[in-house]
Amino acid sequence: MIQPIIASGARPAGSEDEQDASVAVQRMFNEIAATYDRANHLLSLGLDRLWWRRSARFFAAILARPEAQIVDLCCGTGDMTGALLNLRPDVPGATPLVGVDFSAQMLSRARQKFATPKIIFIEGDALRLPFPDGSIDLVTAAFGFRNLSNYADGLAEIYRVLRPGSQFGILECNQPSGLVGVLYLIYFKRILPIFGGLISGKPAAYRYLPESVERFPRPPQMLSLIQAAGFTGAAWTGYTFGASGLYHATRPEYTSRRDTPLCSRDARPSSVNVRL
Repeated sequence: MIQPIIASGARPAGSEDEQDASVAVQRMFNEIAATYDRANHLLSLGLDRLWWRRSARFFAAILARPEAQIVDLCCGTGDMTGALLNLRPDVPGATPLVGVDFSAQMLSRARQKFATPKIIFIEGDALRLPFPDGSIDLVTAAFGFRNLSNYADGLAEIYRVLRPGSQFGILECNQPSGLVGVLYLIYFKRILPIFGGLISGKPAAYRYLPESVERFPRPPQMLSLIQAAGFTGAAWTGYTFGASGLYHATRPEYTSRRDTPLCSRDARPSSVNVRL
């Protein structure tokens, strides 16, 4: 049986409610934006690039459609957005990708890295997206969804903006099991915060990182949340011994949210698959 879902959303140290959490996360990412890319690449041992590319390839068929409306949530400095762009057709009139983040400093760096009309970066809240209902063909998020102050509301907002029959993908960190999990915890909780603090000059931000991963639902719980939000075909594909993985699902072909069957939290998840 799936374990009860106990985490409603991110809660950085000192935050008492969702509003406090959102403000704290926004402030933290603005503060570490200047060193964010360097720290990420070093601390992930370069695996972050592999994970972005794998996740983008999963949606290659959608990306290949020049007219597809594609949004990358919590885009940060734009690395996942860039991985998506690499699979877009280079043809006149192709719809630009849209990267959304609520950190102005992260977006400033994204615009410098990707100075192209093929991507539009906008400042916005993933819980209140500036897109009409049923207007988007693909929504992605890479290593940012777990920072939302309410995971269920984040999924509901993705559902709202997706066209019926369209997909989303959430690439997130995960806590592996077994011996790999033990080694992962040693690195993630004892070593990473030290080096992340040294690189960024913001040790609190890199103490928050392992805490946010520990708080985030494990794959069976997250799949249950996705199913409860009304999506179909919910699955998780793990990368690198389960240290991260891609959640993906489809908004069903229904004309009304009321017509969408909701799954019990005790329902068996559709698929959990780990790839090395």
